Amino acid sequence: MKFILGTKTGMTQVFTEDGQCHAATVLKVAPATISQVKTTEVDGYDAVQLASGTQKEHRVSKAAKGHFGSAVAVAREFRARPGYNESTDGIEKGATLDASVFEPGDDITVSAISKGKGFQGVVKRHKFAGGRRSHGQKHSEREPGSIGATGIARVLKGTRMAGRMGGDTIQVKGLKVLQVNVAENILVVSGAVPGRRGTLVEVFSTPK
Repeated sequence: MKFILGTKTGMTQVFTEDGQCHAATVLKVAPATISQVKTTEVDGYDAVQLASGTQKEHRVSKAAKGHFGSAVAVAREFRARPGYNESTDGIEKGATLDASVFEPGDDITVSAISKGKGFQGVVKRHKFAGGRRSHGQKHSEREPGSIGATGIARVLKGTRMAGRMGGDTIQVKGLKVLQVNVAENILVVSGAVPGRRGTLVEVFSTPK
């Protein structure tokens, strides 16, 4: 069970030893501290709580400062997946984690909040084709078309329509760690990671 918190700094290209070029995302990893270890006996499930960064004290509640021991900026919980024989055995509260948790070649899964794109129409938001570009079409090329239902006389819940797009938690599987720079706490992972530059990214191992 491997996990760490990082910040997306941008994308680049990485050449492997066999000469292949891979699109890659660079993640800046801040050293994090294990603030709590949850167990099935006490909490009902196995998980590890990770705290990273610092924050101004007046922005953090007294309860949070009492729990973490300081004004922590971010905290995330990583659950152990029993179906993949993961557990919290050997993980101790107060231990510090950095980029050395992972090694090149490790299979990972990342989770982050995607870019917000504001209010968008159905063509961009749901990949609708729009209306036909034929005789008689003037201002309805990107309209959604009919949204009603015969006999019900109302719009059904879940109908794909225009609305706010982006800002969702996206999980991407099938990525690999290409490079690890322990001195600068940098992870270079294959492929694209959701979010803009500066987005907080959760990185955890993909069970085999």
